[in-house]
Amino acid sequence: MGIISVENADHLYWLGRYTERVYTTIRVFFHIFDKMIEAPEGAYQMYCEKLGIPNIYTSNHQFVQSYLFDEENPDSVISSMKRAYDNGVVLREELSSNVLSYIQLALNTLENCSRTTSPLLELQQVLDELLAFWGCADDYVEDEDCRNLLKCGKYVERLDLCIRLDYHKKDLEKEYRKLTNRLGRINLRYNEKNLTRLGQLIDRGMGQEKDSQEALECLMGLFL
Repeated sequence: MGIISVENADHLYWLGRYTERVYTTIRVFFHIFDKMIEAPEGAYQMYCEKLGIPNIYTSNHQFVQSYLFDEENPDSVISSMKRAYDNGVVLREELSSNVLSYIQLALNTLENCSRTTSPLLELQQVLDELLAFWGCADDYVEDEDCRNLLKCGKYVERLDLCIRLDYHKKDLEKEYRKLTNRLGRINLRYNEKNLTRLGQLIDRGMGQEKDSQEALECLMGLFL
C-alpha cells in the first residue's frame, strides 16, 4: 500500500464510511420528518427496524432529538459525525487542513443544530459541508490510494444503507459499480467471492429479506 500504514488505511476507510452515514441518514431523515408531522406516535419504528438499530425512543419528538443530537446514543447522527472527526483528525498529513476543515465545520454545525427549535436549515448546511469535504478531497489529496480508500468506505456505507432502506434495483446497481471501480484501484486485499455474490444478489433483485441479509453479510465480510 505504498506509504500508507495499515492504521491510516483503516482511518481513511472509516472516515469515508462515517461521513457517508451522516450524509445519507440526514437526507433520509428529511423524508421521515415530513411524514412524522401528521403521523401517529411510533412512526419511526420501521426506520429503526430497517437500519437494524434498537428502538429506544418513546415519542416522535424524542426520536428526532435523540437520533439526531444525543451524543450518548451510539446510533445518533452526531455520534457518527464525531467518529468521522476522530478518524479524520489523525490524517491531517495525508488529507491536509483544508480538507479536514469541512469535517470540523460539519460537526460544529450539527452541534449548533441541537440548540435550535427548527433544525432543518442547519441540517442542510451539514450536507453542503460534507459535499464540500468530498470535493475538496478530490482537489487537494494528491495520493490516489488515499482518495480510493476514502471512497471505498463511502461506497460500502452507501450500498449498505441503500440495501437496508430498500432502494430500487437500478440504484443498487449504480452504487455497486462505483464500489467495484474503486476496489479495482486500491492495493488492498478483499474477498472477491463476497463481491461477486453481492453482484449476483443485486442483479437478480432482492425480493426477500433473506436476500438483503445475505447481501449485507457479503458487504460486512468484504475486507479480509
